[in-house]
Amino acid sequence: MFQKANYLFCILVSMVFLNACQEKTDQFNTEITEVVDSVVNVVEPTLLYGIAIDSFEVSTAKVRWSQSLAEILSKYNVDNESIYQLAHASKGVFDVRKLQANKPYTVVHEKDSLKTARQFIYEHDQTQYVVFNLADSIHVYNHLKPTTIEEKTLAATITTSVYESILDQNASPALVNRLVDIFAWQVDFFRIQKGDEFKIIYEEESVDGEVVSIGKIKGAYFKHFDKEFYAINYDQGGEADYFDEEGNSLRKTLLRAPLDYSRISSRYNPRRYHPVLKTYRAHLGTDYAAPTGTPIRTVGDGVVLEARYHGGNGNYVKIKHNSNYTTQYLHMSKIARGIRPGTTVKQGQTIGYVGQTGLANGPHLCYRFWKNGRQVDALKVDLPPSEPIDPTKKIDFLHTKNVVLDRLEKIEAPSERTLLAQIPVN
Repeated sequence: MFQKANYLFCILVSMVFLNACQEKTDQFNTEITEVVDSVVNVVEPTLLYGIAIDSFEVSTAKVRWSQSLAEILSKYNVDNESIYQLAHASKGVFDVRKLQANKPYTVVHEKDSLKTARQFIYEHDQTQYVVFNLADSIHVYNHLKPTTIEEKTLAATITTSVYESILDQNASPALVNRLVDIFAWQVDFFRIQKGDEFKIIYEEESVDGEVVSIGKIKGAYFKHFDKEFYAINYDQGGEADYFDEEGNSLRKTLLRAPLDYSRISSRYNPRRYHPVLKTYRAHLGTDYAAPTGTPIRTVGDGVVLEARYHGGNGNYVKIKHNSNYTTQYLHMSKIARGIRPGTTVKQGQTIGYVGQTGLANGPHLCYRFWKNGRQVDALKVDLPPSEPIDPTKKIDFLHTKNVVLDRLEKIEAPSERTLLAQIPVN
C-alpha cells in the first residue's frame, strides 16, 4: 500500500513539473515571436547613391556652362575652405575643373533654411558617378553603377541602309559601327544593295534600364552581292579577334576607310575635271564628303611623316605604316593636337578633322594611298589579313565556330508586318 502511494506521488510531481516546463516554453516562444515581429517591422532607409536620405532633402539640376563646383556649393552653405578641401581630396579621383555643362548633379542637404550640403554627387557619364562627401569628414570617391549584360540577337534584310535596318528594330546605333568594323574588308558599305542581309549575336550593356554600350559581338553574318561572310569571335590566347569559317582573320592590316558615315564624292581618277581649277588633271586619291569637324582616323598603326599646311593640300597629315604602305589625309579644318612629324599613331586614332582648306570647294577628305612608293587606288588595294588561327587552337576554334554558325542559322529576320507593328501610334 505504501509503495503504491509513493508511485502515485511521483506521477503527480512529474505532471506538475511538465506543466511548469510547458508554461515556460510557451512564454519563451511568445517572447521570440514578439522579437521576430519587431525585427520584421523595421523600416529600411531610403537610399540614393548608397546614401540614406530620409532625414534630408534632395535637389537635382544640371551643370550650367562654365559653372564651377564652388559656385554650385556656395548656394548650399559650403564655405571656401571646405570647397578647397574637397578639391584637394578629389585628386586622383576626379578633377573638379572638368565639370561639364548639361551633366546632372544631386545635392543631399539639410531641411533647414540654410540647406547645408552633406553630399554632392556628379554623374560624369552613364556608368559612374563621383560622391563629394561633406558630412562628418571630407572625402571623395568614385562609384560604378551596376551594369546589366544581356545577350541579344538581330537579323534584317536591308531595304535602305544598315543604319535604318538596325534602328527599325530599336537596337543601339552603336551596333552599326561595330558591324561595319568587323566586315570592313569583306563588305563595301558604300555599295550596300537592297536585299543584302545580316545577322548578329551580341551583348548589350545597360545601366538603370538604359543601353550604354555594345559589348562583345559573339558572331555575325553578312550577305552582300549574293556572297556570304561569317565572323566568329575567338580568343586564341591574347586579344579576341574575328575569323571567318576557315579560321582566317577578318582584320586587315589597314582599315578600308578613314571616316565613318560619309559618302565617296570622287574616286581615284587619272584624268578628272578639277572643280576649282576648271581643268583636267589626275586625281590620285579618294574624296569622302563629310561635315566640317568630322573626326578623321588613321587607317593603321604608323609614324607621322608630315603634319602641316601646304598649298592646294591645305592642312594635311602623311603617315608611314610600314615599308610598303603610306597614307595621306588632305584639306583638314585642323590637325589633331599632338600630331606632328615623328609621332607614333595607333589604328583608328583621330589625327585631324574634316574641312575644306587648300583647293577644295566643299568640306571633304581627300585620302591618298601609296603602295611600294607608288600612288594607287585605295579602294582596290588587296591587303594581307592578320594572323589566322594558331594550328594548336584549331580544334577548339572549330567547336566555337560550329556553335556560332548553328545559332546564326536559327535567327530569323522579322517580317515587314512585325516591324510595322513595333512603330508607336500617336
